[in-house]
Amino acid sequence: MKVPFLDLSRIDSELKEELKQKFAALLDKGVFSGGKEVDLFERSIQDKLNSRNAIACANGTDALELALRVLQIGPGDEVIVPALTWVSTAEVVRIVGAKPIFWDTDEKGLLRADWVKAISKQTRAVIPVHLYGRMADMESICEVAKSSRIAVIEDAAQAFGTTRNGKAAGAWGDIGCLSFYPTKNLGALGEAGMCLTQDEEIAKKIRVLINHGQVRRDDHVSVGRNSRIDSIQAGFLNLFLGRFDAFQKRRKDLAKVYLEKLGGLPKLGLPEDILADDHNAHLFVVETTKRDELRNFLKEKGIGTAIHYPKIIPDMEPYQSQGDFPNARKLTEQGLSLPLNPWITEGEVNYIADSVIEFFGL
Repeated sequence: MKVPFLDLSRIDSELKEELKQKFAALLDKGVFSGGKEVDLFERSIQDKLNSRNAIACANGTDALELALRVLQIGPGDEVIVPALTWVSTAEVVRIVGAKPIFWDTDEKGLLRADWVKAISKQTRAVIPVHLYGRMADMESICEVAKSSRIAVIEDAAQAFGTTRNGKAAGAWGDIGCLSFYPTKNLGALGEAGMCLTQDEEIAKKIRVLINHGQVRRDDHVSVGRNSRIDSIQAGFLNLFLGRFDAFQKRRKDLAKVYLEKLGGLPKLGLPEDILADDHNAHLFVVETTKRDELRNFLKEKGIGTAIHYPKIIPDMEPYQSQGDFPNARKLTEQGLSLPLNPWITEGEVNYIADSVIEFFGL
């Protein structure tokens, strides 16, 4: 049996036909930037996530950079960033001229609770990351940030649809940043992103920034950039959004199969909280000291896996930073992502789980 880690060509034929029809309709209409599809997408996200403002942009990395720029964070400023995350979280800090201050994660990969120790006179913001689809402790983070008078920029790229006490990931901080990269739980057929904010003034400034600093055509009030979402991607996302709840149920059902079958393995750490509301089952990450051996064994069985992520950011050449990050390092050395998406079958998940059990000799 061959089980890819993720194969987007497996999208069901009915949805594929709807996507083709959407493309044809937009092609006939001839509107490829802005328009009704973008407006509908933003309103739909506002309603789904109960966010006052949802501003679509070109991609998730842009969303993070826009957040920093709108908050006027730049040279001389510091921003606290988890040591383990996708590079964009630190990349944007450097792009605007600020300095990322790296802090260790907890054992689950979320910003460690004592991050307040990293705050200095130069600190302007903290960027908690909802890693693997698991929500960080936003209530505590926002409370500490407020008392310290620094901004909170949520990197919710992996956590769309996650909630805690009815409040969605991305809706807690000053600005929440989403990614709709094709591999995400809500993914486009290309690049797309979004900024969420409950502050009307921040929302207005972001809308100006993403459109070359224009408040209206040829009326440029600031130095902006082009970060508009394509109408076609907005149209595709409107279709995927209609399937989102069904896809999420599918993810959780398959995650439950993993948990039930692998729960008896003493040498394998499991994401036990993946079925909770504050986890959207974006990734099913197991932990073992025999990670590389397990990965090679599964590869021989035709099973695709992934490592999210093989290096902590402070160890990367452009971001080198001294510090001890034991929890983050442990995850880079022991974490392995097993296939989990709406397009694999329960039979394939059982095959993967049985193969893992076989590896451990049980």
